[in-house]
Amino acid sequence: MSSIPPVHPDLARRLHRRAGAERWSLSEDDFRAALVRSLAHRFREQSPSPREAEQYLDSLLVEDLGLACACARGSERAWEHFVREFRPALLAAAASSAPPDVARDLADSIYADLFGLEERDGVRRSLLDYFHGRSTLASWLRAVLAQRVVDWARASRRFEPLPDGDADIIPAPESGTPDVDRPRHLAIVRAALAAAIAGLAPRDRLRLSLYYTQELKLAAVGRVLGESEATVSRKLERTRGDLRKAIARRLHEAHGLDQAEIAACFDDARTDPAFDLARVLPPPHADGETS
Repeated sequence: MSSIPPVHPDLARRLHRRAGAERWSLSEDDFRAALVRSLAHRFREQSPSPREAEQYLDSLLVEDLGLACACARGSERAWEHFVREFRPALLAAAASSAPPDVARDLADSIYADLFGLEERDGVRRSLLDYFHGRSTLASWLRAVLAQRVVDWARASRRFEPLPDGDADIIPAPESGTPDVDRPRHLAIVRAALAAAIAGLAPRDRLRLSLYYTQELKLAAVGRVLGESEATVSRKLERTRGDLRKAIARRLHEAHGLDQAEIAACFDDARTDPAFDLARVLPPPHADGETS
């Protein structure tokens, strides 16, 4: 079992200054906690000497670590800088690894986990807490995105037909056999989506309309609503999650579907034009409401 020496306050203070963490109003205590996490991760099966620990901490890319820590703690200024500096690279990396209709969703889906929409025991959990400063933040983000692409590819393959070589193991369905459940699935999902959109707060509905119907960029949506680009990104991700939960809840409560049936409904809806937010959202009005 490893024994990690404590991070001396003077060392933490020096690295805090080197990181420029005051730009993000990141406290020394929060930054020191990030240093401790990094140290524990690096020496999780070892017991380094105080000198070894100090040498390791001095080798970290503390500017990136400070930014990641500030974002994880919810600093608006840090998030604005993060989105401005890293989102274009994430989008480019996604576009080089996934189809165009998937790439942006993969890149944007990371933001919810980075911001930490999930709470455990009353504490917001951010994926950025797992960045330890040993590589650049850009490299770490590309690695996270690459894993998302792998997960997406695996999930997509589950719905592809079996190769011909397996035909003698599992009989293929007759060509042209209709999916008898699909029309019903699409009908009830469309109704559930309409109800979920109607139940959104007007500002959330407007944000979705500006982004999907008007195809404004995050920064442009932010200018309309008086929000930062980072805030727009986080709230769009949250609202998409709220819509999905509301639809699933309606399918369960109004139609008695179980989780497997709900998953099948969502799968059928993926290729249905009526499930495209750009088509189903009402056009936005300048007064902050949607028609």
